[in-house]
Amino acid sequence: MDTVQAWTLIPFGIMLLMIALVPLFAEKFWESNRNKLICTAAVAVPTAVYLICAGLGHQLLHQMAGDYIPFIVLLLALFVVTGGIQIKGSITATPFVNLIILSAGYVLASFMGTTGAAMLLVRPLIDINRNRTRKTHTILFFIAMVANAGGILTPLGDPPLFLLYLRGAPFKWFMTLLPQWLFVGLLLSLIYIIWDNIEFRKEPKNAILCGAEAQSPIRIKGRINFLFLLMIMAGVIFLNEQFIPAMKEGPLQYLREICLIAVIILSLAFTGSSVRKGNNFSWGPILEVAVLFAGIFTTMTPALLYLNHNAAGLGLSEPWHFFYCTGFLSSFLDNSPTAVAFHSVASGLDFCGLQDCVVAGIPESVLRAIALGAVMFGSMTYIGNGPNFMVASIARDNGIKMPSFFGYMAKFSLIVLLPVFILVQVIFLGF
Repeated sequence: MDTVQAWTLIPFGIMLLMIALVPLFAEKFWESNRNKLICTAAVAVPTAVYLICAGLGHQLLHQMAGDYIPFIVLLLALFVVTGGIQIKGSITATPFVNLIILSAGYVLASFMGTTGAAMLLVRPLIDINRNRTRKTHTILFFIAMVANAGGILTPLGDPPLFLLYLRGAPFKWFMTLLPQWLFVGLLLSLIYIIWDNIEFRKEPKNAILCGAEAQSPIRIKGRINFLFLLMIMAGVIFLNEQFIPAMKEGPLQYLREICLIAVIILSLAFTGSSVRKGNNFSWGPILEVAVLFAGIFTTMTPALLYLNHNAAGLGLSEPWHFFYCTGFLSSFLDNSPTAVAFHSVASGLDFCGLQDCVVAGIPESVLRAIALGAVMFGSMTYIGNGPNFMVASIARDNGIKMPSFFGYMAKFSLIVLLPVFILVQVIFLGF
C-alpha cells in the first residue's frame, strides 16, 4: 500500500483554512478568481510535485481523473442548464408561499442537484420577498433545505453522494435514505413556518399591501432546459460501469462526461441570451468552484492515503462515530472530500461487530452515516457545501443582510440545525 507521512496533510489543512479565513480578513482580495487561482496553485502545485517525486503520481492521477473531472463536469452541466431557466413573476411573500418554494426546492434538490435547485429557485425566492423587511431567515433555511439536506435521495443530489456513487454505491441505494430525508424536511419545514409567521406579523402593513398590489403571474422562460436536466439525470443513472462495463477503463471511461459536455453545448445553443441575462448569469461562481476544488482534490490526495493507512488507529467503530466525524469535518471543510476521506477510513477497518450487508465496500449502516453526515452537516457553515456561499453571495448582491461566517453558526446552524441532526442520529443511527 502507498503510504505518506503525517506532515503531508499540512497542505490540505492550509488549503481549507485559506478558504475559511481569507474571505474574513481580505474580502476584496478574495473576490478575484485570479487571486484564488494564485493562492490555490501556491499550495497545490508543490503537493503535486511531491507526489510525483515520491512515486505517487498515479494516486494523484486517479484522484483528478477519476473524481475531480466527473465532479466538476456534473456541477458545470447543472449550473449551465439551470442558468438557462428563468422564473419570473410576483406574488405576496406569505409564510405559506415561502414554504412552498422551500419544499419544492427540497424535492428538486435530489433530482437536479443542490446546486441546480438552489440556483434555479434562489432568485425567484428573493424576487418574491423583495418587499419583505425580514427575510434573512428565509435565505438561511433555503441554504439548509435546498442547498444541502434536500439532496439526500440520489447521487445527483449532492457532490459527496456522487463521489460515493463513483465508489460503488448503487444509484437506487440512496433511496433507502427516504425516512431520514422526510424526517429532516418535515421538521425544518415546521420550524420555518413557525419562525416566518412570527416575522411576518412584524412586517409593515404597507410593505405587504404593496407586494399584493404588484402581483403578476409566474412565467417560465428557457423551458427546453428542463429536457436537458432530464438528459443529465439519464446520463448519471445509465452511463456508468454498472450498465456499461466497458466504461471501467479505456476510451469509454469518460463517456458520461462527454455526454454532459454535449448537453452543456446544447443548452448554450438553444437558450436565448436574454434568458441568461435576466438571470444575471455569469461564469464567475463555477470558475470559483473549479479553481478551489482543484486545489482541494490535489492536496487531499496524501490526506486520503494517510487516513486509509492509519484507519485502525482512529477509534471509529460505530455508525454514529462516522456520522459525527464526517459531519464535523463537512461543516468546516468541504463535504465532498470529507465523505471520500471517511469512506477510505471505513474501507481500512474491520467491522466485525456489524452484521449488515456490505455496500460500496463498507457496511451499509456506516455508508448511511457517512452520506447523511456529509450532506446534512454541509449546511452548518457557508463553506460546508459549494452552493452555500453562492446563495449567500447572490442574497448579498440583492441587498439582503446575511450574517457573517461565525454569525451564521451562532444565530442559525447551532441553534436550529444541530438539534435536528442529533435527533437523526438518535432515531436512525443509534448509539
